[in-house]
Amino acid sequence: MDHDLTLLPEILVSAFLVIGGLFGLVGSIGFLRLRDTMQRLHAPTKATTLGVGGVLIGSMLYFLMVEGRVSFHELLITLFLFLTAPITANFIAKTHMQAKLQKKDLPPSGGKYGWAVYDAPPGEENDPGR
Repeated sequence: MDHDLTLLPEILVSAFLVIGGLFGLVGSIGFLRLRDTMQRLHAPTKATTLGVGGVLIGSMLYFLMVEGRVSFHELLITLFLFLTAPITANFIAKTHMQAKLQKKDLPPSGGKYGWAVYDAPPGEENDPGR
């Protein structure tokens, strides 16, 4: 009878581990196959983040359903990961744009001041100290 009670948690934890592993694999393959930095940003920030998230959800389910306690460590790691991955990708994209691209290579931004890394913010265009 104990075997029947542990079957559902084992299936759920295994499913999340497999799903997380597949996302991690797809993200890793994408990181290797995509051509340039701007395309490669999508693989680690999206697919691999979901892969680690799947593994962490599987770990949380294990501790909840098998051990009978809530594990806040995995929840905090997941929160930190989902908060920092987009910010890191934004910094990498801005650095790449500033170092490798020229203003003429970029599409129109549609904004009043264009791309932020090439135009001075409002009020600083005529600053003699710059």
